[in-house]
Amino acid sequence: MGGRGAGKTRAGAEWLRWSMIHGRCHRAALVGPALHDVREVMIDGPSGLKWIEPLKCRRPHYSPSRRILSFDNGAEAHVFSAEDPDSLRGPQFDVAWCDEIAAWMRGQAVWDTLQMGLRLGADPRVMATTTPRPTDFFKGLLTGPGTLVRQASMAENAENLSDGFVAAMQAAYGGSALARQEIHGELLEDAEGALFRRQMIDAARVSAPPMLEDVIVAVDPPATSGPAADACGIIAAGVRDGVAYVLADASAPGLRPLDWARRAVAVCREVGAREIIAESNQGGEMVRQVLESAGADVPVRLVHAQLGKRARAAPVATLYEQGRVAHVGLLPTLEDQMCQFGAEGFRGSPDRVDALVWAIWALLQQGNGPWVRVLLSALILPDP
Repeated sequence: MGGRGAGKTRAGAEWLRWSMIHGRCHRAALVGPALHDVREVMIDGPSGLKWIEPLKCRRPHYSPSRRILSFDNGAEAHVFSAEDPDSLRGPQFDVAWCDEIAAWMRGQAVWDTLQMGLRLGADPRVMATTTPRPTDFFKGLLTGPGTLVRQASMAENAENLSDGFVAAMQAAYGGSALARQEIHGELLEDAEGALFRRQMIDAARVSAPPMLEDVIVAVDPPATSGPAADACGIIAAGVRDGVAYVLADASAPGLRPLDWARRAVAVCREVGAREIIAESNQGGEMVRQVLESAGADVPVRLVHAQLGKRARAAPVATLYEQGRVAHVGLLPTLEDQMCQFGAEGFRGSPDRVDALVWAIWALLQQGNGPWVRVLLSALILPDP
């Protein structure tokens, strides 16, 4: 396991390539979070299996229709998505490479099915490469029998990264929890003082939402624009029977106003939202104008926060504890920020959490009992 840019993908690809071209293994499973990830990262990426082979004539050939990567000695690597555990039923292997395993939506089910197929050869093995996340599944893998763990930091691979990138990341994030996990590759438990806990997020996670009664997109615009600007928080969510479902996190940093507005409008159309909720503290009526200029064809409702970020987020954390909010699939960057927000040493703007709070407020403030309405409406004021 390692931080971003630590060389995890290259290590996994080199390990599997050596096993295949030297005849140790002949039939491999390549498993990533989704089929697209396997193709674009594990096979065709700059550190993927095709491009690390120095001899062009020996580079493996990928057949998209068969989802098989063929080596010149006859060895084959078969492609699978961690979204579909049943696709691993039937095939058998003598080796597997699993990428970003800590981010697998159905990790335990996929892992269990894969293990039953590792029945070829004298010594079947698995290489798992990932940035760590403290899920029960991943923590169980680390302590399982026969597991050998290696940890790598971004700094250890600095010579293969852009000049100054590591120093810039260290200067920006320092010793924060985000840096420890994403840069140094440390496995962190819930940060002390954080409002949200992974256990309560995982407990209410669903693979697909029900038929929703209402869908909105919430936007928390950054105060500035440009490469150094905070991210624009963009969260899509819906509601059914008093439970909010977080559908997507489309937040992105470094965008100009028209760019984040277009991004929000695109998400709105993708999820079929009936309304955009946007914070107006930083831009006032201009926020509405930018969204409308970007093509917003649904109402834009401006809201104004009257309390601090932690105070606004606290009642939403309570709703999570009560099972009133569920995440659809994995939203790793949002969830990482949630589990660090409020903890000692948290740095930066909780842009994603801010947008999440707007979304939950908009969906649950109406018709969900007096306690919920009072709790949420006391923290946020609609603009006149």
